[in-house]
Amino acid sequence: MAPIVSAAIGYSAPARTFSKPPANGRLDYQLGGAYPPVADVAIVIRDRLEKPAAGKYNICYVNAFQSQPGDAGWWRKNHPDLLVKKDGQYVVDPNWPDEHILDTSTSAKRAALMDVVGPWIDKCASDGFKAIEPDNLDSWMRSKGGLTRAANVAFAELLVQRAHKADLAIAQKNAAELAGIGASQIGFDFAIVEECQVWSECHVYTKTYGNQVYEIEYDDNDKDSNGNAADPVSFFNAACRARGSTISVIYRDRDVVPADASGYVYKACNVYGAGAASD
Repeated sequence: MAPIVSAAIGYSAPARTFSKPPANGRLDYQLGGAYPPVADVAIVIRDRLEKPAAGKYNICYVNAFQSQPGDAGWWRKNHPDLLVKKDGQYVVDPNWPDEHILDTSTSAKRAALMDVVGPWIDKCASDGFKAIEPDNLDSWMRSKGGLTRAANVAFAELLVQRAHKADLAIAQKNAAELAGIGASQIGFDFAIVEECQVWSECHVYTKTYGNQVYEIEYDDNDKDSNGNAADPVSFFNAACRARGSTISVIYRDRDVVPADASGYVYKACNVYGAGAASD
């Protein structure tokens, strides 16, 4: 295959030996634990420590911009200089207080972070995954001024290079502010987005990635973007009506627990995108 060169600034893609996920393929988001997907699921996302699902297009989740829950102690012991600090205290994600913000602020720190995260990406490839989902691209917004958007973009470019070198596709995860440069400058191949219906930003992603946007809405969103009370499933149904015939939209519990666990919720739009859903 001949090299595909971006017409926009910044990113020139290498010769591509990787494959993107199937457009509008039914997704299953299994970050809370692996379980057998139903037959018509085409794409499965699992944590990097899990194995791929047989017969599916598998995406490997990597918490690339923050520490994974339970790993904060390891980072503090082994790489305290790669964690953002403010007034002598480690900066954590306010919504996930066991996740420390990784420090992308300088080229030296980004290179040191790649010494940790890069082998994770390589392992995803050797395990049989086809793509990477690097989470928390927008961590600069939670860094209390310790990071900049430009620093995170620079680290994202390193992640893209490493993924493509390992013959893996790589997703833009959230960060609507970067969608305009996600493919052309950074080099992302598709998008995985959470709650874009709630925040009225889905069109930003589809403008760049077309039908290779994979949308997750959650069952605990009981307010709209203006703070008004809402039925969580109403966002999912609206998403299905608006986009369910062209992109993959699913509805999940916030902890994305396995199918046999308490609290499990999963729905997918029907093939007509008319708001009805299948479990």
